Amino acid sequence: MTICASALALGLMPAAHATTASALIRINQVGYPASLPKQAFVMSSVDDAGGSFSVVDVATHTAVFTGTVPASAGSWSSTFGFVHPLDFTALTTPGRYVITVTGAAGATSPRFRIGSEATLYRQALTNALSFYQTERDGPNYVPSPLRAAPAHLNDQSAKTFTTPHVNQSGHFKGDLNPIGTTIDASGGWFDAGDYLKAVETESYTTDLLLAGVRDFPARMGSGSTSSNFTAEARFGVQWLLKMWDDTTSTLYYQVGIGNGNAKTVSDHDIWRLPQADDTFGGTDPSDRYIRHRPAFRAAPAGSPVSPNLAGRDAAAFGLCFQVYRTSAPALAARCLLAGEHIFDLADTSPAGDLLTLIPFSFYPETEWRDDLELGATELATALADGGLPTGLPHTDPSFYLTKAAHWAHAYITGPGDAGDTLNLYDVSGFAHYDLYRAIEAAGDPAGLEVTRAQLLTDMKKELDGAVAQAATDPFGFGFTWASWDTTTHGEGLSVMASEYDALTGTSTYANQAMGWLGNILGANAWGSSLIVGDGKVFPDCIHHQIANLAGHLNGTAPVLKGAAVEGPNGTTYQGVVSGMNLCPANGSDRFGAFDGSGAKFTDDVQSFSTVEPAIDLTAASPLAFAWLSDQP
Repeated sequence: MTICASALALGLMPAAHATTASALIRINQVGYPASLPKQAFVMSSVDDAGGSFSVVDVATHTAVFTGTVPASAGSWSSTFGFVHPLDFTALTTPGRYVITVTGAAGATSPRFRIGSEATLYRQALTNALSFYQTERDGPNYVPSPLRAAPAHLNDQSAKTFTTPHVNQSGHFKGDLNPIGTTIDASGGWFDAGDYLKAVETESYTTDLLLAGVRDFPARMGSGSTSSNFTAEARFGVQWLLKMWDDTTSTLYYQVGIGNGNAKTVSDHDIWRLPQADDTFGGTDPSDRYIRHRPAFRAAPAGSPVSPNLAGRDAAAFGLCFQVYRTSAPALAARCLLAGEHIFDLADTSPAGDLLTLIPFSFYPETEWRDDLELGATELATALADGGLPTGLPHTDPSFYLTKAAHWAHAYITGPGDAGDTLNLYDVSGFAHYDLYRAIEAAGDPAGLEVTRAQLLTDMKKELDGAVAQAATDPFGFGFTWASWDTTTHGEGLSVMASEYDALTGTSTYANQAMGWLGNILGANAWGSSLIVGDGKVFPDCIHHQIANLAGHLNGTAPVLKGAAVEGPNGTTYQGVVSGMNLCPANGSDRFGAFDGSGAKFTDDVQSFSTVEPAIDLTAASPLAFAWLSDQP
């Protein structure tokens, strides 16, 4: 077998297939900010401890940093029994470099950059914005090589339905039960590789994008010429406002159905570009809910609202007021009124499953106290900004600050405390950060159920749990690779580490903030970035209809830039949908040789558990990039 040198350098071939090499070097493919920690990994079939490594300037071919390969951090697989972390934090000179290792096994890394904090992640932020623009539904789409037409224009007059009784897979019997009204449910982002839209995921995504616009104006706001998320976050807010009828206090929580029945074709049954749906199947009755997608009502007007949705929506509307109070005052006023109204209807004693999507198994969220903490925090912060509209039920920031502290205390003392880190299923990592700042801004008022110190302690508890997990992984990842949602957990952990250090004025978790983000950008066993377009090696065969049908499947443009995929998992899937472009065409598994520790990463369009992207999976990535590019 003939293997090109570039394939070996990128780590696309296992060491056992090479004639001499028995080691590979894994790096952060986007690069390393000059002043921050820097780590790569030698993944070897033999023990390289005691060997030497050099960081070589590509331009001058000279070694600018040398070191000794340390002891292995552990075994990854039967093929790669040794993983050696290489630290070169002391190198701060911007440039392009490679790492070479000599010892029991020799290896050379792919090229990587060291650059200024302000510029290194600029393209990654631009890519993330591009992803959300590609995911836009409705008439206000953004033309691109991947998007040639608007989609789901029929959503502008969507018929409404009650929630059907479904089994765990989402199948229902008979037909849907119409309510008899229509709403404008157009707009919003496609949820994932499918075309469903849900308040559960869109509210979480909008919350994080708005926070980025507010907190990092030079990176994600009006101060950026290439990654200004201000309009995109507004696009998310506008759809959430459509799904909450403030005049009747009615929440609609989902558009489209994932699974149907023998007489009803559903979104997951077909593979197509989104613009095909408005006329799909002509007049065939089985395709009726593809052409005219149902909008599902949470409950009758004025009913209590599932607390996860009430809290996240209230947070989005509170953040909306904070961000658009000056630039779009009418929108901001509408948001704040809606935020207070929906928060007041939150069901604070929920029974049974929370309302997420149908079926619940699609998004099985169980924790909700953190959502109410976040919603109350953002409303309190909004009220403190001043310039309030008329008609608000509450105008005193302390009203919501008290509630935020109550729900923070309920979370900290509740059954889910520190059971997860920042991601779709647990927003405490963000809620605690903003509540700390709100309490500080209010002058540490007496009588609150939590203090800033307690919030910090709980954030540290979550981060220390991730540090303990990292100690069991040779790549130092703070979440198990053999589970769902690995990519988004890496992003969220990096954000939390940066938040904690910012609040404490320390660098307690600086290594982890860089390291965990680096893990999902290529410093992992597979040598692949888990965000499309960020780095040189990333999945080509993602489980996404637009990317699969309108994009290239070989890593060259156009690809779905900025899309964070599920990531490595303990489970992979197979299943072909008619119309799907099979990828890889030859059925090969280019990353399989690097699977280990119970984790697999399969770059195959059929494997939604590893390579399906989603708006919630991507949401924390721009925040992580902004934090690490906004260093003093």
